[in-house]
Amino acid sequence: MLVKIPAEPSRYRVAVWRELRKVGALSLGQGLWAMPDVPVFAAGLSRAMELAERADGEAVVLEAAGRDEADAERLKAMFTAARQADWAEFLADCAKYQAELDKEIRNAKFTLAELEEEEQSLERLRRWYRDIQARDVFGAPDAGQAAQRLKECTARYEDYTERVFAALHQT
Repeated sequence: MLVKIPAEPSRYRVAVWRELRKVGALSLGQGLWAMPDVPVFAAGLSRAMELAERADGEAVVLEAAGRDEADAERLKAMFTAARQADWAEFLADCAKYQAELDKEIRNAKFTLAELEEEEQSLERLRRWYRDIQARDVFGAPDAGQAAQRLKECTARYEDYTERVFAALHQT
């Protein structure tokens, strides 16, 4: 996708940039984005085009392939590296989530308010996992580890839930 948007106001450029990043497009340079031609990207691509047009800009979508096998593999590797970075960030957030649960258990903070907060954090991790998984069309190396870590987070949350209910029902 080639995008050209007037410099001012900048909010339009930022809106298009955010939409393309949200869908998982790969920035190849100023105004040049790439993504695999698979259905998961179609809606985001359409929204980015609408945003560009609303800003009195231009957006052109092209079908492109590597000139040779090496170029095609390089594009695939760049896209996979971007997903790998997403997975690494996800794994770091899972570690933070688990550390937070450990802290609450250590401090015996077994309240419904805290349980609800931890549930919301776990739901955010689940949504994020689904989003990355949908965009990871080539299978980045850490995808399997991310699935396992999410299962661990879920198990830790369930343990914390049991502790909260046990504490609340003590006499």
